[in-house]
Amino acid sequence: MKRFHVHVHVEDLAKNIAFYSAMFKQQPARTENDYAKWMLTDPPVNFAISTRGDAPGVDHLGIQVDSAEELTALKDNATKADMALLDDGETTCCYSRSDKYWLTDPQGIAWEQFHTLDSIPVFSEKKSGSNQPPAQACCASAAPENVAKMQFVKTRPQADSKACC
Repeated sequence: MKRFHVHVHVEDLAKNIAFYSAMFKQQPARTENDYAKWMLTDPPVNFAISTRGDAPGVDHLGIQVDSAEELTALKDNATKADMALLDDGETTCCYSRSDKYWLTDPQGIAWEQFHTLDSIPVFSEKKSGSNQPPAQACCASAAPENVAKMQFVKTRPQADSKACC
């Protein structure tokens, strides 16, 4: 099963936990002092908020899968479509150990595609052999910035700005 993932940076975690808990009619599946996550089943969404990031708003979107095989299939599809990707491999972020990679859409929105392997007690851990502190090795800071610098081989034509939806 695939689950849509949304991560939003917020300024006031408690206020946003109250808002989203009321909106989703359920409490977060995980709450930390800087993070909360709802694993919604209807619709199936991994919705996370955190106080980590440059500015409030949508940080990144993603697709979470249940198996290594599903992640491989998504990666193969991205590769066949000539999408540039940043492969983090097995890494830690958002209180989880995951196998993941990043794509960036033509507007610069970061997309994380990942398979969660385990839960960890900290937001992220320093990668072995890396000089980066743990917070810089995670999706909420370094990854989207790096992904945003990637260029796509294929792009969509720009829509007429006067057309409205």
